[in-house]
Amino acid sequence: MNYTELINQIDFSKGNGLAPAIIQDVQTQKVLMLGYVNKESLEKTLAEKRVCFYSRSKKRLWTKGESSGNYLNFISMSLDCDQDSLLIKVNPTGPVCHTGDETCWNESNKKSEIDFLLQLQDVIEERKNNLSEKSYTASLFQKGMNKIAQKVGEEAVELVIEAKDDNKDLFMGEAADLMFHYLVLLSAKGYKLEEVVELLTERHK
Repeated sequence: MNYTELINQIDFSKGNGLAPAIIQDVQTQKVLMLGYVNKESLEKTLAEKRVCFYSRSKKRLWTKGESSGNYLNFISMSLDCDQDSLLIKVNPTGPVCHTGDETCWNESNKKSEIDFLLQLQDVIEERKNNLSEKSYTASLFQKGMNKIAQKVGEEAVELVIEAKDDNKDLFMGEAADLMFHYLVLLSAKGYKLEEVVELLTERHK
């Protein structure tokens, strides 16, 4: 992406030389804040890789975190369909709001625990593509589809057995084992968890 060309496409005239910029955490996808930018602040953002705004109250360029140290490390930006507002994705180094909250809407800026499954899926895919690595996951892929399918079956049986008792730790441990091996099986078959979710969503309609 040529961000210099993108900046030149922005219609700053609608905002008297300014454009609104929505700031989003690239990892959690949470909207963190809204600020205003001009061409100079965006050029400084690209040069320093930290988001710089134009402060309407101070009448000057203002790099978020210049006093607090809670910078917004620049990742990417995109222009909306009307070419008059921006979506800027960042990695924040601390709370974003001046009140000390993680976002300007007093929301928690944490990844959903469910999102970890997608991260784990990526790790499993890496292991599949690097079978020389010494890891349990790589060893499963080396042993082939039959072994992977067998492990899913074994873990499913162990989960059923633990379901008959009241030991939460053992039950949850087997549930985690089954989920892990299920993700390995999906990867071995060339499928993604998102495809399973899409199917469940269709069934729910």
